[in-house]
Amino acid sequence: MTDTPDATVVTPPTTVPNPGSGAAESGTSSAQGTGVIETENMDVFYGDFKAVADVTMKFAFNEISALIGPSGCGKSTVLRALNRMNDLIPSARVDGEVRYHGANIYDPSVDPVEIRRRIGMVFQKPNPFPKSIYDNIAWGAKINGFKGSKSDMRDLVQGALEQAALWDEVKDKLTESGLSLSGGQQQRLCIARAIATQPDVILMDEPCSALDPIATLRIEELMLELKENYSIIIVTHNMQQAARVSGKTAFFNVELDTTGQRTGYLVEFSPTDELFTSPRMKATEDYITGRFG
Repeated sequence: MTDTPDATVVTPPTTVPNPGSGAAESGTSSAQGTGVIETENMDVFYGDFKAVADVTMKFAFNEISALIGPSGCGKSTVLRALNRMNDLIPSARVDGEVRYHGANIYDPSVDPVEIRRRIGMVFQKPNPFPKSIYDNIAWGAKINGFKGSKSDMRDLVQGALEQAALWDEVKDKLTESGLSLSGGQQQRLCIARAIATQPDVILMDEPCSALDPIATLRIEELMLELKENYSIIIVTHNMQQAARVSGKTAFFNVELDTTGQRTGYLVEFSPTDELFTSPRMKATEDYITGRFG
């Protein structure tokens, strides 16, 4: 069973709309009543195996949304479906629709590379390129079509590092390897690299799971700062983290079919304070109170 807000259905155009720089400028879609990203009856398959079934959700502009649930329930699969990262797995396919600013990103005319530029991804384990701190940001921008001058690139690098709250810590060592940074700094470098492509949505797949508590707190503070300009969707196993940073939380669960295959499904998607204090579904209450999971 899902809890899904009503949405105005928009006929997807054949090209992805350009939302401009940052979700705050996406006034047209907001005025139409759509979310920045919406899924409708989305199923995700790996070959014949249905990993996630019938997911319908609407993610709001300039909000942090969290996906929680037990291992194997499809949270990361759902996240990767939102910017077509699953396309990189040969057996994967998505049925239903995923709409970004009203356009179906799985329309054959849509370029998945452009989708990934506008809907950036930060992974569970920090993965800086084996390049300098400067080149981590610059190279990410260049491969996504940046055509400005060297001065423009310097400004872009500084701006991305400032937004990721890393500039003051690295401004005097931009030529040093990104791998020389601490784990928390590396993750902020990866966030800066994602920002440098000028997306308006940032997906984060357990971005703090490999970090210590102090670095985790800094990333959480950064997320709260970034939501002023970006829409953020995170997968987390840490329910306290979801409660601290998100405006809405989705709880996913898993069910077994007659062959023993595990298929994830959306139980409910509610304002975070409501989900943790008065969940609508018993399965959600059982999970957040530790009765299973």
